[in-house]
Amino acid sequence: MALLLGLLISLHAKIPNRIGSLGSLVETVLPWFGLFVPVLLAGALWRRSAAATAALLLPVVAWLNLFGGLLIDRSTPGGDLTVASHNVGADNPEPVRTARELVASGADVLALQELTQQARGTYEKELAEAYPHHTVQGTVGLWSKLPLSDTRPVDIQMDYGPLAATKPAEIKMSYNRALRTTVTTDHGPLAVYVAHLGSVRVNPRAGFWTTHRDRGAKALGEAVAAERNERVVLLGDLNGSVGDRAFGDITSRLRSAHDAAGDGFDFTWPATFPLVRIDHILVRGVDPESARVLPPTGSDHRPVAAGISWSG
Repeated sequence: MALLLGLLISLHAKIPNRIGSLGSLVETVLPWFGLFVPVLLAGALWRRSAAATAALLLPVVAWLNLFGGLLIDRSTPGGDLTVASHNVGADNPEPVRTARELVASGADVLALQELTQQARGTYEKELAEAYPHHTVQGTVGLWSKLPLSDTRPVDIQMDYGPLAATKPAEIKMSYNRALRTTVTTDHGPLAVYVAHLGSVRVNPRAGFWTTHRDRGAKALGEAVAAERNERVVLLGDLNGSVGDRAFGDITSRLRSAHDAAGDGFDFTWPATFPLVRIDHILVRGVDPESARVLPPTGSDHRPVAAGISWSG
């Protein structure tokens, strides 16, 4: 069992996705496979088996190779700009408290996802004093202390198929889930993307159902690939871990601020007992100095923030 666990951790990328997206599911929860090590160790000691104990070296080394670096504090003081992101939750019963706690985080640029028509006005009112510049495109928005320009929605193909082109633009905008804008900073323009990819489901018939999310991830990756600005930040709820192969088009072009400059695994969902990081800050052309998960609000997600500085 120890050898099988080690092989699973080491060769997770070889697990096929053809049946129920099993490979993506394993990669989403892969850090938790480390919990089997102390269980197997207890069994080996109970059996007084030297061979079983020695066999545990394989999963331990494989796990540490992937995740050992996340066990230490990788943050450094400083940073030219603080960015934050939060899926505020469509069913959040406390939007006023949520908005005020986000202001208290001190973020210079704040991205929100899952904005409803009912709560939008509350967030605009509560954030207006701290953030004089903002844009809302459908269900996602960006609030900034710095000027915004060249703002537009990004098509992450929530509509797909022959009927998608027949829908009026105003209808599509009502549930648009991604945007792109430029933040004007003292160091030059910063391209900022905000995204809320499609949800995933786990059920007996479909397995790990990720169709909408994966299609959105590919479209978002193409948008980032076409971005001409050298400095890019992506803020959002991607509904998956960046270790999931489905995000290859994104992670091949952007790096995780939390992996580079976080402290621990920085899980964000569910808020009451986070099991996975699905809320992300990804960057290109800037250096992450620190990344952290903020205290829970009234949402089922926890907010994330990162300090970034200009390289070069």
